[in-house]
Order: sequence, then structure tokens, then C-alpha cells
Amino acid sequence: MAGHFEATPGGGAAVALDEVEISILRSLVVQLLELIGPGDQSAEDADPLAALFAEGPSEPPSDPALARLFPDAYGGPDEPAEAGKSEEELRELSSEFRRFTEMDLRSGKREDALTVVRTLDALSPSGGGGAVLTLTADEAQRWLRTLNDLRLTIGTRLEVSDEDQGEEGSLYRLPDSDPRKPMVMAYLWLGALQETLVETLMP
Repeated sequence: MAGHFEATPGGGAAVALDEVEISILRSLVVQLLELIGPGDQSAEDADPLAALFAEGPSEPPSDPALARLFPDAYGGPDEPAEAGKSEEELRELSSEFRRFTEMDLRSGKREDALTVVRTLDALSPSGGGGAVLTLTADEAQRWLRTLNDLRLTIGTRLEVSDEDQGEEGSLYRLPDSDPRKPMVMAYLWLGALQETLVETLMP
């Protein structure tokens, strides 16, 4: 189980983590939460219907990592062009879609990441400094989404494109003197965790 997820009854998953891994994971997820931003600080007596229709930003985030987490819905570089639509029309569609969805998307990513922090905080490392993390089916899905968000964020900071991800061997060969090496190792480690969790959750 050490270093990779295994299935548990009820659709959950478990993995053995040492104290250093727990600390690194928690630190990375807290940084992700800071990047995503705080939740809405609504008053307790705020109109829930108004909150439901609250509008978010209409422009893509300026931070490349956030732009990767919250891409345009239409006409992005990885999206096929809509038949009969000009670039300006696609931008308008994306802007409108973003205004009414980004707040919910941010809230969902925040809740996923908070679940990861809570489950890590609930661990009780043994004398050797390790612990077994056991997740319910819902927690496992939230972990999977957060691991993916972490990979997207770190990959953006490293300027790793989707095409580059199939050539990760070159990342392993970075010299220890390269300042990117710690981030690269975290990126590759998260990828391995994500891969075993995906395999565990497959029917």
C-alpha cells in the first residue's frame, strides 16, 4: 500500500503516507486554496436566491495557473471551433458562461481541497511517522479532483504542456542543481498518486 492507493470496501481507497508526505501534501493543498481564493463572505441573513444568481467574473484569470484551472468554455486552444461562430462570438459566449459558472466552480474546487486538508489533519501518525489514509467513496473522488488541480497548477508553473506530459522521462533527468527539481519531483509524485487512485476507483 505504501506510495499507492488500494481499494477499500464501499468504493473508497486507502494509502500509506509517511510524515513528510503528509506535510508536503497538506502544504501544496493549502497553497492551492490560497490560489483559488476565499469563499463568499455573505451575511447569515443574505438572500439565498440572490446568492444563487450572483455573477462572477466575465474575463479569464490573469494568472496562467488559474486560467488553466478555469479555462474558457468556448474557443480555447484545446476546444474545437463552433460551427458558424466567429472568434468574437466565441469570446462573448465564454464570457457569459464564465459569469454564471466560475463562482460555483471555485466553490467546488475549494470544497474538494478542504476535504483533502481535513482528511490529512485527521491522521494520527504512528511512532514511525507514518499513517494509513482511508477515504470514503466521496472523499476519494474529491481527492482525485484536487490531485488533478494540483498537477495542472504545478504543470503550468513548470510550463509543462499537455503534449509534454507524455515525455516525463526528461523531467526525471533534471540535475539536482536545477531550481525546478523540487517542484518537478512533487509534480511526478502527485501524478503517480493520481494514477493509482484512478486505477483504484475504476469499476
